[in-house]
Amino acid sequence: MPGVHFIASDIHLGAVPDRTERAFVAFLRHVGEHGAALLLNGDLFDFWFEYGTVIPGRHFRVLAALADLVDAGIPVTLVGGNHDAWGGRFLREEVGVVFHDGLLRTELAGKPALVAHGDGLGRGDLGYRVLKRVLRSRAAILAFRALHPELGVRLARAVSRTEGREQGEAARGRARFLEAWAAAQFEADPSLAWVVCGHAHMPAVRELAPGRFYLNAGDWIHHGTYVTVDAAGTATLHRWPLQAAR
Repeated sequence: MPGVHFIASDIHLGAVPDRTERAFVAFLRHVGEHGAALLLNGDLFDFWFEYGTVIPGRHFRVLAALADLVDAGIPVTLVGGNHDAWGGRFLREEVGVVFHDGLLRTELAGKPALVAHGDGLGRGDLGYRVLKRVLRSRAAILAFRALHPELGVRLARAVSRTEGREQGEAARGRARFLEAWAAAQFEADPSLAWVVCGHAHMPAVRELAPGRFYLNAGDWIHHGTYVTVDAAGTATLHRWPLQAAR
């Protein structure tokens, strides 16, 4: 699709101040005025789970703003992250986003792109990869759905470590790993022009090979960053003021 594609990730609604959520709503309005498409690359929510017809109600302003984008003809793709991989009918049918869990092959500026949130990639961290498979299994989802929603939300908040997450060596290590993983994808697939990740909470626009870019939109906990890719294939990192609200 011609025009500007916007990319954001790791907003972690529910673990950030209300002013950050209001700033993100303002950002979505900006996308509506200037964008052709929006990619949200994981962890839009610090916790999201659909209990049949019951959903978390705290972030209705963001959900309404996303629905407005879809109604305006701007496609919104939401990739599930390690905090919000349990998207379902409500997001797809009521909000209208395209929800995808796992690796996503798509196009940016007419060129092939590989999109991944970034958790559990590669062959390392076997324990997490096993846990990830268990938590996303049908049995685990049914068991969690059997809990009262209030209990489920409290449990999810208790195990979340987002609020204390720092930008130290651990974050830099995740960033280095994801960039190396992106380089390996370029080597394995000569057709790829873009590899897009999140999860590291460290923004990056890097040309790893001539005309081939690794993109990471950063986060809205510390940075308030997002990436745009225009019709000419120019990727640009931007910063949205987290105190902005309208």
